[in-house]
Amino acid sequence: MSTESSKVTVTRRSRDAVVLTKTPAKSSWASGTILIHIGMLVGSLLSLFPFYWLFVMSTATTSDMFRFPPRFLPSDQLLVNIGKVIDHVGFFRSFGNSLIVAGVHTLLVLFFCSMAGFAFAKFHFPGKPFLFFFLLMTMMVPQQLGLIPQFIIIQKLGWINDLKALIIPGAASAFGIFWMRQYAASVLHDELINAGRIDGCNSFDLYYRVALPVLRPALATLGIITFLNAWNDYLWPLVVISVQNKFTIQMLIASMNGVYSTDYSMVMAATLMATVPLIIVFSIFSRQFIAGLMQGSVKD
Repeated sequence: MSTESSKVTVTRRSRDAVVLTKTPAKSSWASGTILIHIGMLVGSLLSLFPFYWLFVMSTATTSDMFRFPPRFLPSDQLLVNIGKVIDHVGFFRSFGNSLIVAGVHTLLVLFFCSMAGFAFAKFHFPGKPFLFFFLLMTMMVPQQLGLIPQFIIIQKLGWINDLKALIIPGAASAFGIFWMRQYAASVLHDELINAGRIDGCNSFDLYYRVALPVLRPALATLGIITFLNAWNDYLWPLVVISVQNKFTIQMLIASMNGVYSTDYSMVMAATLMATVPLIIVFSIFSRQFIAGLMQGSVKD
């Protein structure tokens, strides 16, 4: 009896020892998780603060913006500032121009870049390595170096002061083709392509019916980047657009900075209004991106 009781005691002591050794590990893991969440919260607040500050400045007057100490709470001038933007500048005309340019430009980039990326990833044709290498080399050329020859081409086509000059030149990008090619090469299995060929799909059917459903996450990411760049572009529209009725939203906001005085409340209100479409587009594409990640094309 004494031997059995001693065994039981040793077993209980050993179990207690195991529990005691595991307790600090759990507490350290919990403290590490709390620190990570605190860091993420601080990073999120720092990222959102510029948007909050833009909103606060949009609700203030120009004189309030130069107060010290500054006000960190919204004022009551938001509707007044928005009304001044609508009454004194052609905001909605420039807003529509930017919406047309960014929307059509994004659709063209998604179509041509996804098609070219799919071809580079899954088709074999003469000169494919050289063409892809040449495509990568164009990514190393600064955009500013192509402004003059691109302007000459646009001028010869008669597209100066035309929205086509802001849409057509960037209908396909080297980065977009490279991005879609890398994604297609990693997620599009050869078995899926061969199954499509057996079903009688031609090259375009393979792209439209087989590749596009799988490439939706990459398309969403590329769409976000392209739309943001097209919406915020200022240099190229400044080169080819000189008439006010063709101004994009960024050119309009820049033109609101007067030579002798500037109504910063109007500028901040216009900037806030110009930011809303970016938030909406980002939300829509982000949902499609998450939904696309949850879908698979090949079942094991």
